[in-house]
Amino acid sequence: MRRSRALAAVLVLAAVAVACGGGTRTTGRATLDWYNFPDDSGALQRAADRCSRASGGRYAIRYHKLPRTADGQRQQLVRRLAARDPALDILGLDVTWAPEFAEAGWIRPWTGARRAEAARDTLAAPLRTATWKDRLYAVPYNTNVQLLWYRADLVPEPPTTWAGMLETARALAKAGRPHRIEVQGAQYEGLTVWFNTLVASAGGSILDADATAPSLGPPAVRAAGIMRDLAVSPAADPSLPNQMEDQNRLAMEAGTAAFQVNYPFVYPAMKADNPRLFRHLRWARYPRVDADRPARVTIGGIDLAVSAHSRRPELAFEAALCLRDRDNQLAAALRGGLPPTLRSLYDDPQVKRSYPFAQDVLAELENAALRPQTPAYQNLSIAISHTLSPPDEIRPVASVRDLWGQIEDALQSKGLVP
Repeated sequence: MRRSRALAAVLVLAAVAVACGGGTRTTGRATLDWYNFPDDSGALQRAADRCSRASGGRYAIRYHKLPRTADGQRQQLVRRLAARDPALDILGLDVTWAPEFAEAGWIRPWTGARRAEAARDTLAAPLRTATWKDRLYAVPYNTNVQLLWYRADLVPEPPTTWAGMLETARALAKAGRPHRIEVQGAQYEGLTVWFNTLVASAGGSILDADATAPSLGPPAVRAAGIMRDLAVSPAADPSLPNQMEDQNRLAMEAGTAAFQVNYPFVYPAMKADNPRLFRHLRWARYPRVDADRPARVTIGGIDLAVSAHSRRPELAFEAALCLRDRDNQLAAALRGGLPPTLRSLYDDPQVKRSYPFAQDVLAELENAALRPQTPAYQNLSIAISHTLSPPDEIRPVASVRDLWGQIEDALQSKGLVP
C-alpha cells in the first residue's frame, strides 16, 4: 500500500513538472535557432524577443551570433549546412551568398503567398540580391550603401565626380590643408566593392548578363585607372593598401582627410567621437565616373533564409517574415544604424530625424549595383582583390586582361585561388 501511494505521488509530481517546467511537450512551443551577424546594439535580440512573444507561444527564437567577419560567418554556416545540421533554422546571409547556397541545396525557396509577402514594399535591389534563377531564396533584412562624406570647412561644395574630387584634393594639398580621400584599398572584399561600383558607374559589369563569362571591357579599364590615379596622387592615404572601412572612419575623425567614401555608420560615430569636427561633416551622393551618368553604388546587407535542414520550416518562414517586419526594421535602423529594405520606412519621421541623409541613401538604392551573382562569387572576389592590390601597382589595361583570365578560371572552377 505504501509503495502504491509513493508511486502515485511520483507520477503526479512528474505530470506537474511536465506541465510547468519545460512546456515543450504540453504547449508544443518550438525553438527556432537564428544565426546572424553579431549585433551590439541589441536590435536583433529585441526582434527575436518581440517575434517570440507575437507567436502566441508557438515558437521562441534563439539568436546566435556568428563571427565578426563575413568570411568567418560564411565558413561556419557552410560547414554546418554541408553536414546537414538540423540545428539551423533561420540564416542571416550576406547579399552575395544566395546563389551559392541555393545551388548547394542548403536553403529553401520562397514561393506563393510567402514570396508575395516577402516582396511587398521591399526595394527592388535588395530583393534581387536574394534571387537566383528567378527564384526567391531569402527575404531582405537590411541593406547598406556608401555615400561621399566631406568636411564643409574645407570643401564648400562637394565634387560630383572622381576627377573633380582628385582636383579638389590636389588644391587642398598645395594649400597645406587636410586633403586625403579615404577609401577601402586593402586586399579584401571592400576593394572588390570599390571596383564593382566604378565599373557599374562607367556603364559596365564584371560578368555578362547570364553570369557565365567575364564582361569587363573599357568600363573596367576606366575603373582600374581611377583606382590607380588616386593611389599615386597626394590624396592617397599612405596606408591605403591596408585601409578598410573603420580605418577610413578613424582617419577622417583624426582630421587628416577631406573626403571619405563609406557607409552611414560614420555619421553617428563621428558625432560621438569628435563632436567638434562633426559640426563640419556633410554628405553627398557617391562620386560619378562620368559627369552625365549617375553613379551606381554597390549595395550590401543581410538576407534571411530558411535552412533546407530545418525541422520546423513552416515556423521558420513565418518567423523570418516577422524578424524583418516594419517594427523590427525601424528598430534596427534607429538602434543599429542599419538602412531598411522597406521603401515606406524612408518616409517615416523617425527615420528622417535619425538619418538626415535618408533620401540620398534611398536614391542610391533605387539605382544600385549588385555584386556579380554567381555561386563562384567567393573565388571571383578573391581574384579581383588580389589582382588590384596594392592600388598603386595597377596597370589598367594589363591588370584587367589578367583579371579576365582569372575570372574565367573561377567561373569554371579551374586553377588555384590566389
